[in-house]
Amino acid sequence: MTTSPPQPPQNPYPGQPAGYGPPQQQFPQYTQPDQQQPQQGYQGQPGQQQYAGQPYQQPYQQAPQQGQYPQGQYPGQPQPQYGQSFPQQGAQQSFAPQGQLACRFCGGYPAVEATVRGHQGMIILMRFLKLQGPFCRTCGIASVRDMTSKSLWQGWWGVGSSIINPITMLMNIGPMQKFKRLPEPQPGPGRPMDPGKPLVRRPAMLMLLLPIAVIALIVVGNLNSTEAKADVGACVVNNGTSSDPDVKVVDCTSSEAEYKIVGKIDDSTDDSQCDQYNAEASYVSEDGSSKYTLCLVHVK
Repeated sequence: MTTSPPQPPQNPYPGQPAGYGPPQQQFPQYTQPDQQQPQQGYQGQPGQQQYAGQPYQQPYQQAPQQGQYPQGQYPGQPQPQYGQSFPQQGAQQSFAPQGQLACRFCGGYPAVEATVRGHQGMIILMRFLKLQGPFCRTCGIASVRDMTSKSLWQGWWGVGSSIINPITMLMNIGPMQKFKRLPEPQPGPGRPMDPGKPLVRRPAMLMLLLPIAVIALIVVGNLNSTEAKADVGACVVNNGTSSDPDVKVVDCTSSEAEYKIVGKIDDSTDDSQCDQYNAEASYVSEDGSSKYTLCLVHVK
């Protein structure tokens, strides 16, 4: 009776040589020190049985079991040292010297922890923006310039935002001073941010004129108000009606002058007191707690 030699197992990977063809990525096997691996089949090759007429093939190696190595790290992978920055997902990774932080964005060093802030006003709603480090000198200065420039364009649109926006931009002065004290960074694996032009050379700085213009209009409006200049001897014109007057102070030499103020009674709306000035007309103003009465005569 004759027997045939054992045949190798069927190849599960079409197009590969006989034996178990490895996939595109292999994971190394790791053993404990001094632990002996069983030998069988072809001498000198662990875990592989020699078949008649078949060459030796490298066996398929299994990946390490989940949990065998913490946080998905495998032996041979570089491990960060103490004081090194851990970049977030999608950021460039850098290995700074021990005790130094690496920039989150380019991996250069040295770097410093800081938060750069910005603001967006949307009439009724508002958004508070922030960008956290660590930053190297180049990326830090670029972040401050970019966030402040955007706040200059987008931060004024709303009553609340017009107050909060300048405070937000002033908060970036501290981080900017930190970045300027850093030396030029050592190159990292990523490209640093482009600092661009200084803020004073950007068109966005013109937006600082917007709140200044609004404040100026308010001041000028108050200076030109009737109450501000309505004093005895001044002239006024009524641009409204007798039932709904709109009295403005004008120059007595202009053709608009209609009435001259001969008396002013503060904190009173009793126009009967104008009789003592022989007034021909009167104007009563009451705005909250502020009230007064003007006694008028026609300009001749």
